[in-house]
Amino acid sequence: MKHLPRVLIVEDEPAIAELIAVNLRHGGFEPVVAQDSVTAQRELDAVLPDVILLDWMLPGQSGLSLARHWRKQERTMAIPILMLTARGDESDKIAGLDAGADDYITKPFSTQEMLARIRAVLRRRAPQPLGDCVTVGDLVLDAGTHRISFKNQELKLGPTEFKLLYFFMTHTERVHSRSNLLDKVWGDHVFIEERTVDVHVKRLREALGAAGAMVETVRGAGYRLTVMPVLAAAQSGG
Repeated sequence: MKHLPRVLIVEDEPAIAELIAVNLRHGGFEPVVAQDSVTAQRELDAVLPDVILLDWMLPGQSGLSLARHWRKQERTMAIPILMLTARGDESDKIAGLDAGADDYITKPFSTQEMLARIRAVLRRRAPQPLGDCVTVGDLVLDAGTHRISFKNQELKLGPTEFKLLYFFMTHTERVHSRSNLLDKVWGDHVFIEERTVDVHVKRLREALGAAGAMVETVRGAGYRLTVMPVLAAAQSGG
């Protein structure tokens, strides 16, 4: 039997949740509905979904705090999260991305848009052919085992940050514009704004810790990965 992608819908409005669920079934997905954070966590504990549709406004714990919590848990950190929000302001969208969402859908939205966005994040999550092992300075990425380490200390990265780092490490010292990164890392970015790249670069730097300095911002041009800041820091330190 073919596996249908499982979508956890975390939405407290029953009519909206049911409408989304019906459309997902027709679109070839297996929807599971949770109307609050407690039920959502119970569903996650039982079976991990392939993607989460998470409403911003929920009774009790908000969608933002849920996203932050799930991003910190090793079991759920790699699940794509799409925020459902009535907030269309850029600052609110960025807040959702900062909390760990991979994308956002502003209400009201069309069925076609919702399905397209879900398929897009699932495509980005799908394994892609990568080389075996890449080393830049003390930073080592093993694509085969999906592990990253810096000075022999293992690091934890989400799926998008992993792809972003892999691209940077295989194209070091070159400056990459946001639109180029969208093309090369996201691939299908019909719904993705360039500002999203900044959020994921910020997340990548935070996850890299001391190695985050290797990801440089080139004002007015984009980003590049360089080993120079790490070498300079090591030399100045002794």
